Amino acid sequence: MLKKMDKPLLIISVLLLIIGLVMIFSASNVTSFMKYKVTPYHFFNRQLFFLGVSLFISIIMLRFNTKTYGFISWVITLVLMGLLVIVLFYGKLVNQARSWLNILGIQFQPSEFVKIASIVWMSHYISIKKNNGFKSYLLLFGVILVNAVLILLQPDLGTTIIYLAIIFMMFLSCPISSKIKKRILLFGGIGIIVVILLLMNNGIQVFFERQLQRFDFTKPCSEEKFYTTGTQVCNGYIAFNNGGLTGLGLGNSTQKYLYLPEAYTDFIFAIITEELGFVGSGLILVMIFIVLWRIFLIAKKSDDQMGRLMCYGTFWYILLHTLINLGGVMGLMPLTGVPLPFMSYGGSFLICLVVSLTICQKVCIESKEK
Repeated sequence: MLKKMDKPLLIISVLLLIIGLVMIFSASNVTSFMKYKVTPYHFFNRQLFFLGVSLFISIIMLRFNTKTYGFISWVITLVLMGLLVIVLFYGKLVNQARSWLNILGIQFQPSEFVKIASIVWMSHYISIKKNNGFKSYLLLFGVILVNAVLILLQPDLGTTIIYLAIIFMMFLSCPISSKIKKRILLFGGIGIIVVILLLMNNGIQVFFERQLQRFDFTKPCSEEKFYTTGTQVCNGYIAFNNGGLTGLGLGNSTQKYLYLPEAYTDFIFAIITEELGFVGSGLILVMIFIVLWRIFLIAKKSDDQMGRLMCYGTFWYILLHTLINLGGVMGLMPLTGVPLPFMSYGGSFLICLVVSLTICQKVCIESKEK
């Protein structure tokens, strides 16, 4: 099975995951010790644990064909939809949003798993409905809309936008007539607008003040923003400036000394640039885009419609997270708390990332077996 995998994708993915572990330790050891009063290896150990869980899931997934993924995705989609409802009432409140659930001591983010589950479920659904008419896609539209609304109600605007963007880009790649596509997109757009208006009309505040403030992302280092909404981005700029071309050296970041809050999550790229310079951070980005290129090639070579769509979904999943994370860190767009693939700390995202890469490898394996 290993011989039939895409070797460049496998090798570069492993290298990126290892680099991510190293950088998470470097970016988090000071915060672990000084802020949370735990061992400097705390976040490193947790990420390593989740990586082990991810690899275990991958080994199991490789034993089943992609058609099995499709059937299982129906069950997972329903379960996750239920968890999205539960999280609205019993979820942990973090940054004014209820996005996290704690089950048996394990904390996870259902909305993150919904992205991957929807990629697989949508790919399977379209592969069996591709020759049907407009009415056959109403279930697809309904499931996607319900998921998006439930995520929006947490409220998590960033995840909602990414989720809908992934679905939209996958939809454009579907083998559906342009006439049906236009009707579904029009129907979907109207549906989303109507839902938002109904929520606002019933007094439900869809966008908290903190989220609205994120749209005012220009001039983060100005006097009125430096100590409030602009502090993260401005300290990120300082990290970029400190790094220069070759960096201060691994472990030598100054901004991780609590100047940059939780630098090991969505702002880890700033720490990477400070320590490894633009040469090191640039090389990491090149490796991420090579991963994307290999996934795109697997999709193009696949004769199976479901496999092709799952690869396209994974492509957009990784690309959108990368672009939105970098855009927020560099002050080019509002901050959304989106992690950087392979680099940022986070168990839910890591598991989803490795699962999505495993799906692409399985598609590659099946293509070579035909």
